[in-house]
Amino acid sequence: MHEGFDLSNAIGHRYAKALFELSKDAKSLKAVESQVEELSVMINSNAEFAEFVNSPLVGREDQNAVMAAISKKSKFAPELANTLALMADKRRLPVLGQMAEAFKVLAAEERNELVAEVTSAKKLSAAQSKALAATLKAKMGKTVTLQTIIDESLIGGLIVKMGSTMIDSSVKGKLSKLHNAMKEVG
Repeated sequence: MHEGFDLSNAIGHRYAKALFELSKDAKSLKAVESQVEELSVMINSNAEFAEFVNSPLVGREDQNAVMAAISKKSKFAPELANTLALMADKRRLPVLGQMAEAFKVLAAEERNELVAEVTSAKKLSAAQSKALAATLKAKMGKTVTLQTIIDESLIGGLIVKMGSTMIDSSVKGKLSKLHNAMKEVG
């Protein structure tokens, strides 16, 4: 394995790719994308659910039962419901968040869009988001969807990640570069 390789991301990506292909074949891609977003929100906003999917103490049968109940209650497409059942059966629910993110990227690529993960010190206004998306569209030649994350430790500025490209204009990043440069001199 090379440095920076993350096995859970690779596993999550494989499940996302399989779900993407199944959804595309079943012509349910748009519906499944919306349902994956719903699942993503559940993971990120419900600490109890996040703990449940990540806990090695929860048995396979319990994970299967809960995921089946969620799929039924949320009226998930069979492709997503079956993927969740398989993930629960194979004890892969801890990669559910990575699977959801990878699926969203694949769906965006299918629409000829890019997903940019934008980390900022404070919430961007609608005008700032629109201007950033327009700038990125002009630079990349594709429509860009922003996924925003707030990290107050950045102090100011932004970190933008699109695929393998990362632009760090944060104050924290600039201070870190300055600190490293000072170490090299002294």
